[in-house]
Amino acid sequence: MGETTTIKTQDGEFSAYVARPGNPKAPAVVVIQEIFGVNAVMRGVCDELAAAGFLAVCPDLFWRIEPGVDITDQSEAEWKKAFELYNAFDVDAGVADIATTIDHVRALPECSGKVGAVGYCLGGLLAFLTATRTDSDASAAYYGVGIEKHLAEVEKLAHPLLIHIAEEDQFVPKEAQALILAQLKNHPQVQIHTYAGRDHAFARVGGEHYDAADAKLANGRTLAFFQQNLA
Repeated sequence: MGETTTIKTQDGEFSAYVARPGNPKAPAVVVIQEIFGVNAVMRGVCDELAAAGFLAVCPDLFWRIEPGVDITDQSEAEWKKAFELYNAFDVDAGVADIATTIDHVRALPECSGKVGAVGYCLGGLLAFLTATRTDSDASAAYYGVGIEKHLAEVEKLAHPLLIHIAEEDQFVPKEAQALILAQLKNHPQVQIHTYAGRDHAFARVGGEHYDAADAKLANGRTLAFFQQNLA
């Protein structure tokens, strides 16, 4: 069962969902939210990582706008609210909060010292920036929106990065995908997997574009990636 903890920053404090593995000391993964806040889907990701032997922590990155956002993708009103939050969100402050979360988690006695990150949608972009701007030991990005605008930052990449791209992603145009692939496919620290026929959020359980087979494939790759790089 998960629990909630509080993480302090220079600007204030925010909550984070924590799921603990059975082992007393474990590598950790920071789970980076979509535009729906720390909701049941994100808590489920944490719980699955904990079941696989990782200490999983999902920080509330919307806390500067509205603490405690927990909505779904199931109604028009929730989508409207999600995009309002997305448009008000400060990406740089979000990455700083992720860096603070990584430091917090790494200092926990139950953490092995290795900390990775995985993000989805908005969190996919943030996972990419976490890879380039923080000391995350390994980062995984699912269908990140806007990565192509930050490709110059890849020169700062010091640790492994895994990217999942949905080939029919309505929020990541083909031109953006081509830029990402052209610039990153031969980078020694980067692994990229593309998923033919898949739309945005194909790994979001219960979502409109959820695909069980490719979600299982992508999640298996992510798990193997963390097992290799956070050991």
